[in-house]
Amino acid sequence: MKALSELSQNLQVLLQRYEALQRENAALREDIERQRNELIRTHSELLELQQKNKRLAVANAMTSAENSEEATKRLNALIAQVDRAIAALKK
Repeated sequence: MKALSELSQNLQVLLQRYEALQRENAALREDIERQRNELIRTHSELLELQQKNKRLAVANAMTSAENSEEATKRLNALIAQVDRAIAALKK
């Protein structure tokens, strides 16, 4: 009888530990999902800031050009890049 009682107690302890691990696992899965969403949001923000940085660099280059001829050359180069990108997208 003593062995059966010990077995029953051990089984109860094992079940309690299993339930605790299940709760911990669920909490960790939720944390992973939160971190994944934060990473996606941060990556989107990074891409947006990189685009803004490029636009500001172009605007700065246009305003700091020594003369209008240089600004025109830069603008034409940008337009050519956009045209190439559009052509590549159409393929």
